Amino acid sequence: MRHIDKTEDQAAIVTNSGARSPFLLVGDHAGRVIPSRLADLGLTEPDLSRHIAWDIGVAGLGRRLSAALDATFIAQRFSRLVIDCNRDPARPDSIPEVSDGSAIPGNRSLTEEERAARIETVFAPYHARIAAELDARAELGVPTIVVALHSFTPVMQAFARPWSFGVLHLGGSPFSDAMLAQLRALPGAPEVGDNEPYRMDNVDFTIPHHAIGRGLDYVELEVRQDLLESDTGEQAVARALAEALPAALSALGD
Repeated sequence: MRHIDKTEDQAAIVTNSGARSPFLLVGDHAGRVIPSRLADLGLTEPDLSRHIAWDIGVAGLGRRLSAALDATFIAQRFSRLVIDCNRDPARPDSIPEVSDGSAIPGNRSLTEEERAARIETVFAPYHARIAAELDARAELGVPTIVVALHSFTPVMQAFARPWSFGVLHLGGSPFSDAMLAQLRALPGAPEVGDNEPYRMDNVDFTIPHHAIGRGLDYVELEVRQDLLESDTGEQAVARALAEALPAALSALGD
């Protein structure tokens, strides 16, 4: 039975926990909530609505894919500006003081205790929830492909990004290769980046830790945000991915 777990203090919002789909969906930057004690980090609404605060459209996309694939979706509910859950928390940039030209006043000159509190309340429980889902699937013998959902701003530093989708991977990933082929074969032949607009490297945390660290295959998908701005666009992207993901998995068995 599909359900959503959510309380005021939970870092992770889980949709369809325990689903047996081969795909486990995660959204490291799906939410934009900032705990009230942090006073919006000193930011105003224009910045809190920008891509610097969250991956626009990923929460809705993940829920749609969860329904279409009968898959579990684990989404981070807090803003990436509180702490970036796709960065090792030991990295200084896991809690940025500046993001795409915007200063983040509430992140300046944090004490070790303040950093530790964000790790304890946001980063650690989110990743513990992913690990718990993967542990349960392993115990039941459910095969798993980890699908990390992200979105990217169409323009960064005056560069208009031409890609509709990006497939990010670190080293060999047969499923990532298969998804790249499936996305490039979509109607209209969209431009699909291979490790673009970002290259997966050792800065990334979620896929290296949860997928590669367990010997699981994976794909990290980037979707350009203007494709997700409307319900119609979100539905279209979800429909395309709901077809491409199983097709890529099937292609691996050919």
